[in-house]
Amino acid sequence: MKRFLTKHWLLSSLVLFAVLLLFDRVTKNWASLALRDGPVVLIEGVLEFRYLENTGAAWGTFQGMQWLFYILTVVFLAIAIAEIVRLSKKSRYLPLVYTLVVTLSGAVGNFIDRLSQRFVVDFIYFKLIDFPIFNGADCCITVSMAILVILLLFYYQNEDLDYIVPGQNAK
Repeated sequence: MKRFLTKHWLLSSLVLFAVLLLFDRVTKNWASLALRDGPVVLIEGVLEFRYLENTGAAWGTFQGMQWLFYILTVVFLAIAIAEIVRLSKKSRYLPLVYTLVVTLSGAVGNFIDRLSQRFVVDFIYFKLIDFPIFNGADCCITVSMAILVILLLFYYQNEDLDYIVPGQNAK
């Protein structure tokens, strides 16, 4: 499997991106149709689906600043795509490539919402801890960032960091 991924990194990256983006789009469309009349309780007092139109960023911060999200997302997409292409040249960095692809899928999923509706559809609510309502794209971004931290702390060595972040040790 590792050999297949190494040989076909572009195809596997595109498939991963497409599947995650499709999942995000389908779940947000479902939430927009099914949850406007009220929440759907999955586990009483713990987990429910609840429709929310979020014009801000994570946890509702930066409400109404869509122009900022447009700029930041386009800049992030350009940098991430360039890094995916650069890092994919060495199979050792494919875990990092796939982590960036998952992050991209989440960023693009929310970007599509912002462009088409001027808000992001959020619907997953952990009532038990009163956690802010979020969506599948947010999960992709959060999980991929956690994986990134794990990779940087436990998988990649100092010499790998020179390749990942060029010029970091230059003086």
